[in-house]
Parts: sequence; structure tokens; C-alpha cells
Amino acid sequence: MDFLLRLSRGIDWLNEHVGKTVYWLILIMVIICTGNALMRKLFNISSNGFLEIQWYLFAAVFLLGAAYTLQRNEHVRIDVVVGRFSLRTQIIIDILGTLLFLTPLCLLMIVFGWPYFLDSWHTQEYSPNPGGLILWPVKVLIPIGFVLLQLQGLSQLIKQIGALTGHVDPHTLVKSHHGHAPADVPAPHTPN
Repeated sequence: MDFLLRLSRGIDWLNEHVGKTVYWLILIMVIICTGNALMRKLFNISSNGFLEIQWYLFAAVFLLGAAYTLQRNEHVRIDVVVGRFSLRTQIIIDILGTLLFLTPLCLLMIVFGWPYFLDSWHTQEYSPNPGGLILWPVKVLIPIGFVLLQLQGLSQLIKQIGALTGHVDPHTLVKSHHGHAPADVPAPHTPN
């Protein structure tokens, strides 16, 4: 379990750094959007390239930031229902959700996203809009984003199993939790 927890920490470190880097793309997006709006209003100059780069940056924020969001447990949850269960049951639900929904979705998006990117790369596909941008840089974000999300899903799964076996504090895994660990969740294991 120690190796798996080190692997989990490595994945968390990677997605933490990617997520914090993606923050800056939001600022760049705002600057480009503002500049484009000013150029259009003040000088009657506009460019499809400026519009498309905003879309590309938004795609990058969404796809590359999804794993960071999962790692920080900030994704959309149905806490109204799940929050009523014991902490152990919440962790089991998260494990099932990862195995039955997150993992298959990520694998499908990686399997279908990679050829989608490669086709765009080989044909050097451009946007059909006048002054538009080349498309493969945004298309490569699909498999990259879902690889990062799948890795974070693996990290979460390791931590969830660690919580059930007493190697991880279970309170660090759920967004809404009871003030104390229920009796059905073992206390975290502390190495000697």
C-alpha cells in the first residue's frame, strides 16, 4: 500500500501543478477577450483568430483543470443524498463511481480522442473560418485532459481504498462529512 500511496501523491503533485498553471490561462483569456472587444469597438478591427484562441484557452482550462478539480474534491456531487450516508458508505459510492463511470468514460475519450487528434495533426486541419487557427493543438487537449483525469481517478481510488483499510484519513476524501469518523471506518494507519 505504501508504493500505491506514493504513486497517488505523485499523481496529485502532477495535477496540482497542471491545475495551478491552468489558472493563468484564465487571465490570458480575459486579456485577449478584452483586447479583442476594445479593438472591435474602438477601431472596428476583429479577428476570428482572437475568438478561436479564447475558445482554445477555455477548452484547455476545462480539459486540463478537470483532474485538478477532482483532486481537490470540488466536482459536482449530490451531497443532499450521499451526505446522509455513513463516511464508509460515501467512500464505497465514490469507489463504485470511479470504477463504473469515471474510468470507462476516460478510457473511451482517450481511445477515440487520440485518432481524432492524429487525423487533425496529419492533415494540418485549420478552422474553416477566415483567419481561423490550426485545430490540432486544441484537439490534442482531449486525450491529454482525459489521461490526467484518469490518473487522478486512479489516485482517488488508491486513497479511497487506503481509507477503507485504515491507511488514509477518510475525512480528507469527502466534501461533506460528519464531525467525526464513524465507527465503521478504521482510524488511519501510522507507520512506526
